[in-house]
Amino acid sequence: MREEEKKRTSQKSSLQRLFRKRWVFPAIYLVSAALILTAVLWFTGQNDVAKDDLKYGENQPGTATGDEPSLPVNQAAENFKMPVIDEDAIQVFREFYDAEASAEKQEAALVVYNNIYSPNKGIDIVAKDGKTFEVVASLAGTVTRAEKDPLHGNVVEIEHTDGVVTMYQSLADLKVAKGDVVEQGEVLGMAGENQFDKEAAIHVHFEIRNNGVAVNPLEYFGQSVTKLEKSEHGTEDKEAASNEEDKQPAEDKQPAEDKQPKEEEKPEDSKKPADEEGTPADDEDSDEEENANSTDASIGMAKA
Repeated sequence: MREEEKKRTSQKSSLQRLFRKRWVFPAIYLVSAALILTAVLWFTGQNDVAKDDLKYGENQPGTATGDEPSLPVNQAAENFKMPVIDEDAIQVFREFYDAEASAEKQEAALVVYNNIYSPNKGIDIVAKDGKTFEVVASLAGTVTRAEKDPLHGNVVEIEHTDGVVTMYQSLADLKVAKGDVVEQGEVLGMAGENQFDKEAAIHVHFEIRNNGVAVNPLEYFGQSVTKLEKSEHGTEDKEAASNEEDKQPAEDKQPAEDKQPKEEEKPEDSKKPADEEGTPADDEDSDEEENANSTDASIGMAKA
């Protein structure tokens, strides 16, 4: 028992001697401060990491690591595709009317309705077997028109980017409605017939418009939509059409009365009235009469 008491006494005395030293308590304060500072810095660093995650879109709804997948920033633009599922089963019945094409192609691209010839502003697609087929969206976009037209059948218009619009006519039915957002290749309806182009029978009339100007779809199938946006078709053609009157010769803009040929100017003598034209002659006759009278008078006075 004595040995244990001696040990306890020695331990207490050693601790007392240690705490009596001047550097012990400052050292304890410094160590405590260092631990507290380290804990604060670690906690602050964790908050900064969380803020950075939110800043760059991590763990947010609608992002790649959130509830919905996000679209890549550098996603490539879609290419125009034929508005059908099986391209091998269809053919182009009537092509786009090109003002620079040959006379034969221009004649083949005319649509006759009520004995009136109209240039085809798109292409007419038919099935090789003459049957109906599914018509799909050439590009992804928003449906701005989906309705029944008495002349062209069911019509669907889809708006894309920067003034690019695709149009689908002569549909037998409608699978979409106005305001729908469709993906490329989504079914819009079945090909059908219409009153405007009975010659094509069961077909779909497909158009591509850039800023309201129709372009040849055959030139853009397989091409990126950005190619059409950057092309000269559309904006310049639209401005040229709106400024067509300004480009006409000045003489063509004159009113009808101004376009009439001007009367040739006549000599001043010919413009005088008839009575004025005869005045010199009358004056000469009067002068001769006066001279004769004066002569006769002088002769009479001489005889007297």
